[in-house]
Amino acid sequence: MSRVTTSGPWARAAARNNAEWCDTMCRAHGRGAGAFGDRAWTHPRRTPPYYPDAVTLVPDAATHDVLDGIDRRAPGCSVKDGFATLDLTGHGFEPLFDAQWIHRPAAAPVPPLAGAAPWEPVRTAAELAAWETAWSDGHPMGLFPPVLLADPATTVLAGRAPDGRIVAGAVVSHSTAPDVTGVSNLFGTDPWPGCLAAITRLRPGTPVVGYEHGDDLTAALRHGFAATGPLRVWVSTG
Repeated sequence: MSRVTTSGPWARAAARNNAEWCDTMCRAHGRGAGAFGDRAWTHPRRTPPYYPDAVTLVPDAATHDVLDGIDRRAPGCSVKDGFATLDLTGHGFEPLFDAQWIHRPAAAPVPPLAGAAPWEPVRTAAELAAWETAWSDGHPMGLFPPVLLADPATTVLAGRAPDGRIVAGAVVSHSTAPDVTGVSNLFGTDPWPGCLAAITRLRPGTPVVGYEHGDDLTAALRHGFAATGPLRVWVSTG
């Protein structure tokens, strides 16, 4: 049975971690840092592809908390409504997808790797390029700049086939308030065991958070996560 709880502290922790990761990506692409307010993170410039222009951090965030701090004139503007509480339909947005924040306790047992090689951090620009090629199914777009490898809160993890090819991976980002490790950009065949084993080595004793939907949410729940609350991504129709 799926485990789903109402939005609470773990949903807030996941939303904050996700906003920090979005901010890291903006800085890596030379767009500068966004603004962290009490209710939302926003960025005044268009963010990199697949990354929102705003993330709400608390359930009672209001429309103006997100829309006043972003560039709504640029195509592709989007908002990550971290608790699915906003209605942006009257402001030129429509829902893109719904998902669930997920949380895995630090004490949860690590799934067995079943003979697979341990996942390791990506260390070089060439490895990162190969990682993005695998992540994108052979269509890289330079979304992950090498400067990310120098960020102390960010680790790009790679799982390899016996011949050395990267066939799985994820990005993990560490937050300190509260102390959690977030997972994003997970890919590969049954990637959770390798990812979780690597996180346990890198950040022992740290809870893991993220968000998933559909079959990916089912897989996360099967590997010890609980769904902690809904989120919704809105995209501009203009």
